[in-house]
Amino acid sequence: MRALAIAATGMSAQQTNVEVIANNIANINTTGFKRAKAEFTDLLYETQRAQGVSSRGNDATVPEGAQLGLGVRTAAIRNLQTQGELTNTGNTYDLALQGRGWFQITGPNSDTVYTRAGALNTNASGQLVNLDGYQVIPSIVVPPNTTKVTISSSGVVDALVAGSSTPTQIGQLTIANFANESGLEHLGNNLFKETPASGTATTGVPGDPGFATVTQGYLEASNVDPVKEISDLISAQRAYEMNSKVVAAADQMGETVAKGIR
Repeated sequence: MRALAIAATGMSAQQTNVEVIANNIANINTTGFKRAKAEFTDLLYETQRAQGVSSRGNDATVPEGAQLGLGVRTAAIRNLQTQGELTNTGNTYDLALQGRGWFQITGPNSDTVYTRAGALNTNASGQLVNLDGYQVIPSIVVPPNTTKVTISSSGVVDALVAGSSTPTQIGQLTIANFANESGLEHLGNNLFKETPASGTATTGVPGDPGFATVTQGYLEASNVDPVKEISDLISAQRAYEMNSKVVAAADQMGETVAKGIR
């Protein structure tokens, strides 16, 4: 009975939906996290009567026809790149992006990866790095006798060295943009990788047209809305229950037929 298979695809789709929602809720406090949304599409159709073909006598055409859908499948899991709220940390090396853009990081394989998480620090050599110790691109080194570091909204990094009354520029942060941010590949640890779907990275200075500005002493919070996630979770649970009821109804129908045969 086709209804069993069709309802099974619906249950599988809603299970995926719940898993996506669960991941959103689990990352509700992850810096720079972007909530995801499962997208679905219908499966193939079985044509029992084609529309638009000639009917008997070739003097009329079938206006609608009859096509039976065979279920649903997952089409994509999209990351929604909306701005998260900025939270004040007061930490000198915490940076938040407000607008479109990604920090550039030297990844574990010496390749360039991207992140929205601006929780940075300096390593033993004074190089600006992320929480996993990977260097920020372009490389910025804070002098060992620095008493104060200031990072402007345009990414200019100034250091006030002990014994001096005038700050010295020690670097310029740049950020990257993509034509399709949702096409970036997840690497975990708040890192993303460029793919053919995302397009090639376009780098620029923060504050340039189309590029985010930098806010020092702040971090971008997750854009997960708890109320929205709970609402979506309830909706997915009800859809799963309805598909399970179709499975039960199809089973009862099959049992009725079996009893009639006996």
